[in-house]
Amino acid sequence: MTSAMPKPMALMLPGTGSDEVFVRSVFAGPLAASGIALDAPEPPRGAQLAVGFLTMIDSVADARHGRLLLGGISFGAHLAAEWAVRNPGRCDGLLLALPAWAGEPDAAPASLAAKASADLVEREGLEKALRLSVAGVAPWLAGELTRAWRRHGAGLAASLRVAANRAAPTLEALKELDIPVGIAACVDDPVHPAEVADAWAGALPRATVRETTLDRLGADRESLGRAAVEAWQVSRR
Repeated sequence: MTSAMPKPMALMLPGTGSDEVFVRSVFAGPLAASGIALDAPEPPRGAQLAVGFLTMIDSVADARHGRLLLGGISFGAHLAAEWAVRNPGRCDGLLLALPAWAGEPDAAPASLAAKASADLVEREGLEKALRLSVAGVAPWLAGELTRAWRRHGAGLAASLRVAANRAAPTLEALKELDIPVGIAACVDDPVHPAEVADAWAGALPRATVRETTLDRLGADRESLGRAAVEAWQVSRR
């Protein structure tokens, strides 16, 4: 009797103030089309956001006896790359959507936005902060923020500050990651500039960027996931 080989799996992390529901809507279909299962964990709450995710990746890697296909969106992409840099030889590849900065956040738009949102939540409370934050934004984004922010609850402001202040891998560190990497960028996203995705790809030895738009993402969540998966497949060749 022979045991069945486990299905390939990708562990994917959400961005700041987001959740695993959005990750599934973006990546489940594109990964399944490539024969890969998705593991999209719920984000740890509050100040444990980064440490909790990194500890979770360690546990999944240990349970699967070694190497992972790993990735995420925005801050989730940063953490996935950070883990890969810290664990050479344990990551088979990276699927990264919308990286927001390299190295220290400094005045990166995503960092400033997360700090401003944390200030607003602490000053006005969650529900009023939500009403102010979704005013005038695209309906799909308003819906995503409303669901995810409420799920983060009392820990939202602390988790936003963790993400806003944490350094991403430096470009020098990324040069050491000799694994296939697919990066997805939205060319019309001022919070996650496409130039950052291009800089990451320029530093990584085996990386490809595929571009899409926020308009497409609003109409088809999987457009972002497809871009990342297709870019990763090119980088594997």
